[in-house]
Amino acid sequence: MREPTRVFVVDDDPEVRALLGRVLGKAGFVVAEAGSGAEAMAALAREEADVVLVDIRLPDASGLDILRWAREVELASEFIVLTGHADVETAVEAMRLGAYDFVAKPWRNAELIEIIGKAAEKKALRRENSALREVMTRRDGLPQIVGQTPEVRDVLAMIDRVAPSDSPVLIYGESGTGKELVARTIHLKSPRAGRPFVSVNCGALPDTLLETELFGHRRGAFSGAVQSRVGLFEAAHGGTLFLDEIGEMSPAMQVRLLRVLDSGEVRRVGEERTFHVDVRVIAATNKDLAREAAEGRFRWDLFYRVSTIIVPVPPLRRRREDIPLLVRHFTAPARGGRALRFSAEAMERLMQYDWPGNIRELRNLIERLQILHEGDEVQVSDLPPELTAPRAAPEPAESPLVTLQEMERRYVERVLRATGWNKAQAARVLAVDIKTLNKKIRDYGLTRPA
Repeated sequence: MREPTRVFVVDDDPEVRALLGRVLGKAGFVVAEAGSGAEAMAALAREEADVVLVDIRLPDASGLDILRWAREVELASEFIVLTGHADVETAVEAMRLGAYDFVAKPWRNAELIEIIGKAAEKKALRRENSALREVMTRRDGLPQIVGQTPEVRDVLAMIDRVAPSDSPVLIYGESGTGKELVARTIHLKSPRAGRPFVSVNCGALPDTLLETELFGHRRGAFSGAVQSRVGLFEAAHGGTLFLDEIGEMSPAMQVRLLRVLDSGEVRRVGEERTFHVDVRVIAATNKDLAREAAEGRFRWDLFYRVSTIIVPVPPLRRRREDIPLLVRHFTAPARGGRALRFSAEAMERLMQYDWPGNIRELRNLIERLQILHEGDEVQVSDLPPELTAPRAAPEPAESPLVTLQEMERRYVERVLRATGWNKAQAARVLAVDIKTLNKKIRDYGLTRPA
């Protein structure tokens, strides 16, 4: 749902302000007001409006002074100048200073409302263009989650359930399992699909850079800030912001992020005014954030704020049957690489390997073979040593017929392993409370691996 347009009225006549308040309020605008230039500039420095209606003559300043100030501080609001018939030349000067339009007193209400609507639309388009410029360098191809195993079907079913909502999502999984792919898929299946998807790796940047990446900065806020920059929260307005490796965020940045998530307002570095943002946050981590919080490295309040819904992503070794499908996907001609075939023995080695780097490691191997391998078919001898080393003999196959109690024990143990023994996550997946999960752990004698 689109936020109502915020209009700020600057006029020294209280009757004019009251009249405009009534007229614009009935038209669906949110109206604030000021009776002097100083009051107006102080208010706009705190919180930006979409459209500013400013009288050309004020007791302590002219409307032109406010326009010059707005240009100096790079205020993004659109300005409409209110002027008497004798002030047309001054109004033209206002247009040169960046005003959207001028309206002569007395005005016609319908005309004024139409002009305000167009000014607000222009402001929204400028904001969208700024967002798109920030997003363009971060765009990848359309996501495709490849796999047919029950583990992948569980992830896809969870995506379908959570995508329509605006609730925060925490994606949990080992490095290289495709957490960003899951986040993009959630975004593209959501009502926000037509808006930006913006991602940032919280562990790749020091605090000072991460702060300006997320929140933006004003020109001159620090050495080297030669121009103002839109932050990723603003760039993602109306869409989704993906915070990868959120568990690497410092305590100080966790506080700032929590404040934005609670208030829905962003303040650029070096500025006093705030910006309203409408963003869905999806975070990802390869850490047990509940344990990190218990040990004081992650804030509990931020953990609860970002983990309304937890989506566990399985490692590749838990979905070995998907490896042939992934290989065909990575060697497809549409991806621009050279077609490769794997002998039955080579494919068997791929399926036996544990893939500590998960899908990222598999994709890296395929790309390397496409470049370096001579011939069309890959043999076992062409694989790297880690894939050809002898494997320990597998455990004897279990009987396919077991009791219902034994099936439950195995499944509880499987969920605990998949979530890294995070009991809060495991309980959500099993749809039981923590007390019930602890009882099953005791009853089945399950123990956490060392």
